[in-house]
Amino acid sequence: MNIGMIAHNSKKTLIEDFCIAYKGILSKHDIYATGTTGRRIEDVTSLRVHKFLPGTIGGDKQFAEMIQRGAMDMVIFFYNPSMIDSKEPDMKKIVTVCDQNTIPIATNIATAELLILGLGRGDLDWRLDMNREEV
Repeated sequence: MNIGMIAHNSKKTLIEDFCIAYKGILSKHDIYATGTTGRRIEDVTSLRVHKFLPGTIGGDKQFAEMIQRGAMDMVIFFYNPSMIDSKEPDMKKIVTVCDQNTIPIATNIATAELLILGLGRGDLDWRLDMNREEV
């Protein structure tokens, strides 16, 4: 499955720690991330990450386009709700396109852990069936 990862600057360490903790599950899937987040995930986990541009220069738009095409199966987006900044990736846009395209999204560590553990158990395999029907 295609797993999207994106994090505001103040949440980069959190997403690194998350990926270290769940490296075993993530290694069985394709990981997509905005540029800086992807590079940091690769550095700490040695996982291969398909990287878009950095979010601040259009990576969040590339990320959203992949979701709109139905090519993303799950998204983890750690954002800082107390510091929304126009220089950070557009959280509202990403959440909206996920909702419009029935893509599971986690915006905090508790929900991200539920999604990733479900992914590991096969609870999200319905996405594979859904993607086959659309082909």
